[in-house]
Amino acid sequence: MKYQTELKDDILFVRLEGDLIAGTDTQRMIDDVDGGKPLVSLLCAIDLSNVRFMDSSGMGVLVSLLTKFRNRGGELVLIKPSDHIRKLLIVTKLNAIFTIAENDDFAAQFLKESIY
Repeated sequence: MKYQTELKDDILFVRLEGDLIAGTDTQRMIDDVDGGKPLVSLLCAIDLSNVRFMDSSGMGVLVSLLTKFRNRGGELVLIKPSDHIRKLLIVTKLNAIFTIAENDDFAAQFLKESIY
């Protein structure tokens, strides 16, 4: 899995590409987003549009990050999950706990409204 992070208007955008499964790349991404660094942002948007496969450990990563942000008083949204990922979120009922945005603008608007 490849990923890029970008801080834009106090929102941390994380863009994932490939397979969201257990591994060193996934752990590195978690560390970059959360791991022990000074808090970059309370708001996070994870772009899943280029994720082609996700297993249970990948779902666990998303739930873990959501929990971490919410415990700090922040929020996390998912941006445009692929059809396969969207179906997984529905089957596992995770679509009930995640906000799903269709683009960066909707994600940013939701996140900014969520803390005010």
